Amino acid sequence: MTDSETGEVGRGQKAWDFGTVRGRWRRLEGPEDVLGLMDGDDLDGDPGLVAVVRDAGATFLGPVFDELAGVVCTGGTIRSHIGIISREYRVPGIIGTTLAVEPPDGAVVELDATGSDGVVRLVEP
Repeated sequence: MTDSETGEVGRGQKAWDFGTVRGRWRRLEGPEDVLGLMDGDDLDGDPGLVAVVRDAGATFLGPVFDELAGVVCTGGTIRSHIGIISREYRVPGIIGTTLAVEPPDGAVVELDATGSDGVVRLVEP
């Protein structure tokens, strides 16, 4: 199977063996984005929200971390802050993720930790 057949758009280190989860993709760049989430209804809904961040040391997700369906970080390792917090809060996470294509905000993605790597798949654009 090719990546396009499986829907795979990224791969990284799984923070822990969480199985698979689905959520709506949302790129977050800083505290202002998190405040916007807290002011709106973006955290509600089914599926939940998969936050995508660059900085594995970022702490700005703190106020909403336990409400996330998952987190994808394009930097760091599972020993980075975000990997540790992912395990502590039991929020599915894929860390040090290399994205072949970044899904648009609002796309439904699947985070899969059933193999040796964490895999991000696009479910519906």
